[in-house]
Amino acid sequence: MMSKHPHNSSRIVARALSLLLIFSTEDRRHFSVRAFAPRVERLPSSPRSTSLAWSKRCDEKNLDTPYIHVKDILGGVVQPAVFAASVAFATFSSQPTFAEDVNSMLTSNVVVSSKASAPPAYDETWNLVKKYALDQKFNGQDWDEAYARYSKGLDASSTDEDKVMRAASNLVASLGDKYSRVLDRDAYARIQKFDLIGVGATLMPDPITKEIIVGAPPVAKSAADQAGLKVGDVVVAVNGVETEGRTAFDIIDQISEDPNAGTVTFTVRSDSEPSRDLTMKREFLDVRNPVSYRVSETRSDGTKVGYVRIAEFNSLVKPSLEAALKDLESQSVDAYILDVRGNPGGAFQSAVEIAGLFMDDKLATDVIDGNGVDLKFRTSKDRVVIDEKDPLAIWVDGKSASASEVLAGALRDNCRAVVMGDTSFGKGLVQAVYGLKNGYGLVLTVAKYLTPGGTDINKIGIVPDVSKEDALPSAPGFVPLVGSDTSRVDFKDVARRMSMCTSND
Repeated sequence: MMSKHPHNSSRIVARALSLLLIFSTEDRRHFSVRAFAPRVERLPSSPRSTSLAWSKRCDEKNLDTPYIHVKDILGGVVQPAVFAASVAFATFSSQPTFAEDVNSMLTSNVVVSSKASAPPAYDETWNLVKKYALDQKFNGQDWDEAYARYSKGLDASSTDEDKVMRAASNLVASLGDKYSRVLDRDAYARIQKFDLIGVGATLMPDPITKEIIVGAPPVAKSAADQAGLKVGDVVVAVNGVETEGRTAFDIIDQISEDPNAGTVTFTVRSDSEPSRDLTMKREFLDVRNPVSYRVSETRSDGTKVGYVRIAEFNSLVKPSLEAALKDLESQSVDAYILDVRGNPGGAFQSAVEIAGLFMDDKLATDVIDGNGVDLKFRTSKDRVVIDEKDPLAIWVDGKSASASEVLAGALRDNCRAVVMGDTSFGKGLVQAVYGLKNGYGLVLTVAKYLTPGGTDINKIGIVPDVSKEDALPSAPGFVPLVGSDTSRVDFKDVARRMSMCTSND
């Protein structure tokens, strides 16, 4: 029997099921997550274990190529399946804006134009950009004219997929945004490594009925694909709990209550057919624990210092960090270093959730779409793990980006931490990932974010309160012991700065 089971989740992620990922990428620079992990442990494989996102080298896209392959996914993402099988960045409602319309923003079936002279995949791409791009001036070009310019030589009957997707890629490239690009099938499928549901299905609210539907074709050969799920199928319930009136976070929270469950059951209604239960096997590749920690020192005044390093914001970061902090608390640690040097980012909602381990019900960040609609993300209530008076320093450098910057900005602007090190990378943009009907994907910059104090850090970064020379070890964080030397940090000064700070929240 299905039961009503609404959660009192943030209305910000009110209506979209998709995972929010914010990552950084530098031109022609390679990143490897493993290079930043000082003491990485492989966790037992479980539904919470998703593929190691950044184990593959990723470099900036080449606009001369027809589409971007798996190698580049660091640009920052909001994946409709991960909130859908995660939460691409947030959630939205039913107006034609990022903030007020997650229902339609995250669905690739949106029709904004009556144009239909080009193949469907090209039309889909054009429509999504028109409706959701942060840059509503489209890099200074008339978007209708761009449609015709880049679809030249194509018509609705064109069957040369490579030619069609090359045209779509060139269309997106004309935006002049290095983070927006078209993904081939392999690249789009690999994004499912952030799928917290684990069946390869993209769930999202129907823009008209508000029912939770399958919003994009299931990943090929995934459990959802093999079970016969199709675009437009209504998901009436998940594991017997009705989806009506529930949000993305509600459903993910529900599934997270049993993270090791090997299956998940969708109650599905197709067209006018009776509802049916589909039990699907959850499958994930392994992801490494991104958190390493230790009691770094006990000082002569009795201060016991806990050092915690976060290598990336993947699906394991929140539970791993929470366990680490509780362990350090049990060892009477009363001063903390949170090291996100070299951390290129990860799941947006993880940064917000992690901030909630240090401060209760505070504004974490503002996300603003191309129409100026502002979504305010707050930390959770009653989830703080360490004493809010314990001094906390967060270490950053030029490779600390996106989700790392969301966390650092949230903690500093709420007077909960002092930022130390070098100026961070400076990526304050949000990308959404849309599944196209032909199995390809579109990564599109749809919003920007501000720190709680209203600072736009894009291309600027977070300027530290205390310089690297004054407090940090000379070695980088991934160098064991030497790179985590906390002896130069003046925690009395940290406590003083925190007490003198004034927050707007």
